[in-house]
Amino acid sequence: MIACFDIGASFIRYGLANGSGLVREQGRAQTPTRDAEAFMVAVQAGLVIMKAPADAPVSISLCGTVDPQTGVVTVANVPAINGTNLAEKLGKRLNRPVTITNDADCFALAEAHAGVGSGHRNVFSIILGTGVGGGLVIDGKLVQGMGGVAGEWGHGAIVDPGFGGLTDPLPRTACGCGRTDCVDPVGSARGLEHLHDMLHGEERSSSSIVLQYERGQEDAVRTVQLYIENLARVLALIVNVTGVTKVPVGGGLGSAPALIAALDKRVREMTLATFNDPLVVPGQRSADGGLIGAALAARNGLEVAA
Repeated sequence: MIACFDIGASFIRYGLANGSGLVREQGRAQTPTRDAEAFMVAVQAGLVIMKAPADAPVSISLCGTVDPQTGVVTVANVPAINGTNLAEKLGKRLNRPVTITNDADCFALAEAHAGVGSGHRNVFSIILGTGVGGGLVIDGKLVQGMGGVAGEWGHGAIVDPGFGGLTDPLPRTACGCGRTDCVDPVGSARGLEHLHDMLHGEERSSSSIVLQYERGQEDAVRTVQLYIENLARVLALIVNVTGVTKVPVGGGLGSAPALIAALDKRVREMTLATFNDPLVVPGQRSADGGLIGAALAARNGLEVAA
């Protein structure tokens, strides 16, 4: 048995992994973002509520990165644990081994083993939601890199402000990582809203923009076309470099089928390989990918803490 936790900035969700690797959510609690002791207590309470055996290891899907060399986590939205060796601290507190894996990586594992990527050798799963994330799974194994960074296509100065043939290039966009012209502030839901506002001088929610795009409203169509063009260029390069044959999409925008279908079409137009079937598709594990991925990470020996 594995006690699995999906820790986000809003909620801590938990459940026990069964023999098949699937995990049923057994409860959730609000995440204590600024109180380290309350955070520890919340995890302990989860173990009690789901009646985890005393010898059950803990595996966590975390909304942040984990340095595999030091075990230190970087979690901007949960400052109570940011900059700490969370696996070590929790392990001592709970008296059991603790595995911690980035949430996008957990989603990637879940999609590769129990989602739309099942049966595919190389899978690159992406998150298009509050932020832009990703995880790369090859031959069923999660690819991990220096500092816990791999598959993080949302960051790095790779966006051209003049993309899409704009006569007047858009202003350069600052990113929360400290760089400019990253995919994250353009490809996230907030990025879509910001792009629409810059193009048309109108504040509108991402869901409203997508809805109007589906209805063929001219300004929304223009916004989404530019949004897709930006993402497609980067995704096509990733497909060419990694040889992935499926790109599952999670996050809020991953549930917009028309937008994802248009993104898929544009990506396939840009790749060297010819894909007759959809490549970029809505994921099947957006709701439970964190818990399932945490179970898979523990079972596959992907502990990243020192």
